[in-house]
Amino acid sequence: MTDRIYIRPITFAPGPQQEDGKAIRLAGGMVYANRFAVILRSGGSIAGRWLAEVDSIENVLAALPESIAEEAQAQWANLKLPHPPMELGERVVRLDQPQVMGILNVTPDSFSDGGEFLDKPEAGRAHASAMLEAGAAIIDIGGESTRPGAPATWEGDEKDRVLPAVEYCASMGAAISVDTRRAGVMEAALEAGAHIANDVSAMRHDPRSLELAAKTGCPVVLMHAPGNGEDLHADGNYSNVVFDVFDWLRERRDAAVAAGISRAKILLDPGIGFGKSLAENLALINALPLFHALGQPLLLGASRKRMVGALSNEAEADKRLGGSVALAIAGMNAGVQILRVHDVFETVQARNVWRGLRDAALTDFSDLPPV
Repeated sequence: MTDRIYIRPITFAPGPQQEDGKAIRLAGGMVYANRFAVILRSGGSIAGRWLAEVDSIENVLAALPESIAEEAQAQWANLKLPHPPMELGERVVRLDQPQVMGILNVTPDSFSDGGEFLDKPEAGRAHASAMLEAGAAIIDIGGESTRPGAPATWEGDEKDRVLPAVEYCASMGAAISVDTRRAGVMEAALEAGAHIANDVSAMRHDPRSLELAAKTGCPVVLMHAPGNGEDLHADGNYSNVVFDVFDWLRERRDAAVAAGISRAKILLDPGIGFGKSLAENLALINALPLFHALGQPLLLGASRKRMVGALSNEAEADKRLGGSVALAIAGMNAGVQILRVHDVFETVQARNVWRGLRDAALTDFSDLPPV
């Protein structure tokens, strides 16, 4: 049986001074964690669980079996690992605070915008401009719907949809992500001015994708989806969704590194809504701090997802703003670096207020005795 170890932050503080310095800065961001669960999984079952604080966790790790000791130390180091800024064309995107990625769908059957930005390029251009003005750090352009039951898109059609949008966003000086699982689309988009390859199949769908990303040196987003064929939502069977997704993302990260992609260029996405039930999505969002133990920046794409409707009287996609912002704040509280959203203005406003609270907490020593 294979033993696996996981270090999950479970308690948080507004700042280190509230814990007399006994808190870590999670992934070098604006969230501080001070209590952790160290969980041993053997053969798919939980075999042990230990609670630790910053000043006691080394004792817990030292007592672990030798077979998992090195991995445990790596995860503990990863939880404290700051991530350097991403240089994306003319823009630099810092990863020591939450950033907003605005969604631009250029598909005829988008669940959110109904194809408006494909049918009316001027509307797509205006929408991209508005998202940048509202504070989006990155524009994510997608030409294939990945909702459950959506038909596959021919590569030529996807290029015809995506490339004009990449070009007009590039003309604005935007940092651009291309949301595709096809190496041909990825390559054409990067040549047209895109900077990031955001692959919902984690570069499994097209065997050329890993080699292309390694050759170009572009940052990549590897997203969890259980399906291994055209239907990314298929085969969503988990013994424990949190740990299964964690292990899966670790394997895809390692596959990307083995293919020549720098670890500094890899972002990970737990794939909210892809082959997961409502309960499984909720479990993943509650466990987001754990995923920093993989040592990569995290992307959360929960905006207007089905889970929001399920929790709000089956609200339609265009009436899920409140729930989407709530999930974005949950991501911020978990230290997620990139929030992929439809409603940029409102999410940026929420982020700015959230950051104001965090900044104020870091400079508030009023309840500490004088030195």
